[in-house]
Amino acid sequence: MPTRPQLVKAIVAIEPSGPPFEATIIGTGKARVWGPTDIPITYDPPVKDPGELAVEREAQADGPDLFVCWMQKAPARQLVNLKNIPVMVMAAEASYHQAYDHCTAKYLNQAGVKTEYIRLQDKGIYGNGHMVMIEKNNLDIARLVDGWLQTNLR
Repeated sequence: MPTRPQLVKAIVAIEPSGPPFEATIIGTGKARVWGPTDIPITYDPPVKDPGELAVEREAQADGPDLFVCWMQKAPARQLVNLKNIPVMVMAAEASYHQAYDHCTAKYLNQAGVKTEYIRLQDKGIYGNGHMVMIEKNNLDIARLVDGWLQTNLR
């Protein structure tokens, strides 16, 4: 998370670490105790210890084969340093991130961060695994990212 948020124009998170608060698929148990990170980030109202974050697991998944997300209990603390930074979270069709990256985007939106979640297959880009930069259609993905930046940068 940015130390000098006024210098960050946008965040493009291609299959970031996630989901908030719990390891899944390649691990189990608690993880990312600050929500999207393992390191302290700035919330409002302020949080000195991650145990102060009141979270609960949603009652059900948003769809078949999707991870059940952990969210903040209302009212959600806000990630004030990210509020004015557009964020894109992207997941590839054949990646294990498809199961949980929506939780990261949902959590960020709940915390006041304008976040768009993009599934590559919804944009007509199919078959990719986790390492999108080495796939044969990597230029299609680069064009998608460039288009998103052109649309969302001030």
